[in-house]
Amino acid sequence: MSQTSTSDRAIIADNIHKAYSAGKDKVSALQDVSFDVNRGELFGLIGPDGAGKTSLIRILTTLLLSDQGSAKVDGFDVVTDYKEIRKRVGYMPGKFSLYQDLTVEENLEFFASIFNTTIEKNYDLIKEIYVQIEPFKKRRAGKLSGGMKQKLALCCALIHKPSVLFLDEPTTGVDAVSRKEFWDMLKKLKEQEITILVSTPYMDEAGLCDRVALMQNGKILSINTPEGIIDSFSKTLIAVRSKKMFPLLGALKQLPEIEDAYPFGEYHHVVLKDGHNVEELQNQVLKLPFGKIELIPVRANIEDCFMDLMKY
Repeated sequence: MSQTSTSDRAIIADNIHKAYSAGKDKVSALQDVSFDVNRGELFGLIGPDGAGKTSLIRILTTLLLSDQGSAKVDGFDVVTDYKEIRKRVGYMPGKFSLYQDLTVEENLEFFASIFNTTIEKNYDLIKEIYVQIEPFKKRRAGKLSGGMKQKLALCCALIHKPSVLFLDEPTTGVDAVSRKEFWDMLKKLKEQEITILVSTPYMDEAGLCDRVALMQNGKILSINTPEGIIDSFSKTLIAVRSKKMFPLLGALKQLPEIEDAYPFGEYHHVVLKDGHNVEELQNQVLKLPFGKIELIPVRANIEDCFMDLMKY
């Protein structure tokens, strides 16, 4: 937990545990999860499917009770003050959950009415997003493209001017252009001092957050700024490529100098064991029967750090 004062923190989670029944057994979804988010911060929960991101967001938005631990959002307890929290937060679930048979305009009006407000009252907050879908305001939500659905859902989550915005994998299933546009929108919302907690399985989106929590199997592996996480990676990392990538990966994993090797785009990333250097690896790799092999020392990124943290 950070040393920031409680009043400066929009979200506080302390020792959160959650398990689900699976027949006679229980499956642990969250294990001793503790973190906090500063007011006005864009905070990312980064991890693959099954990491526990959705369960955690549902607990913080008062839609699910934890088995153990406590949490506060905007200074209110998620159990005893759930009504206050629901007035103050915006929530965009991973699955499109608006009314498919209502038009764009009708969906937005409906969500505004729930919070006793109007589109006109908070139009300035959603204007830059809504103008992109306003030409289709008479179209049913179910007929919108993935990117348009995403923008409509965000407008509905913002229409009551929340102090904290929760976004559960908002860019999953949309094209690369829509993903970029969405993150541009989040940056502009952050400028309006809205605290944003966003979950995503895309490691490249981690660098767009102020701070991130890397999650796997219901646990937080690391919390830091994206640069801070990358700077903590102290091992030697090499990108390796040849024309025979699949057999090359198997051979690399057998070399005594190598701690780990995994596919990474057009290359394989190779982590050297402590006490070994690039020259030693090069001497070994040149003996492999895979033709010309390219070796390039590279700086780790978030995905490399995540792969390393998963081993512990």
